[in-house]
Amino acid sequence: MRRALDLLFDGAGRLAALMILAIFLLMLYASAGRMAGLRVGGINDIVSWCTAAASFFAMAHAFKHGDFVRVTLVLDHLGPRARRALEIASLFIAAAAVTYLAWWAVRFTYESWQFKDMAGGLVVIPIWIPQLSFVLGSLLFVLAVLDELVIVLRGGKPTYVRMVEERHARGDYSEDL
Repeated sequence: MRRALDLLFDGAGRLAALMILAIFLLMLYASAGRMAGLRVGGINDIVSWCTAAASFFAMAHAFKHGDFVRVTLVLDHLGPRARRALEIASLFIAAAAVTYLAWWAVRFTYESWQFKDMAGGLVVIPIWIPQLSFVLGSLLFVLAVLDELVIVLRGGKPTYVRMVEERHARGDYSEDL
């Protein structure tokens, strides 16, 4: 199960990276297209959808790898038991907040599908299609937070802490800037 979850979160990170690559390629195409006199106005719609997809698909991966902003000023000065208790409390709060986000993402996208909402830009497609990245990304984020909660409840070290410690052990402090 652990391997499947890690593959899922890494796959979401790769998908986010592909969205960023797509943004890059689309922006190059739009720039060259404008210079060549092509109509490229719809590219802006697609780039905005890719930007949202990159953000939402990256959330679970970034969280698991310790790339989210965490304020550990208090945690660093606590003993192991108090630190664990605060990690558990924080993960419960995060799970509730992210589940609430996912609930509304699903509901919002379902309503777009139900009412047959169409995109309002130059590329007219059912808006629920690009909104699916919001749904899938937020559901993956819920899964990642719940996974970390289970790890900590079982007495393990959070993955995001372990990953940061491994980077620091290699002398890599690039994420701390």
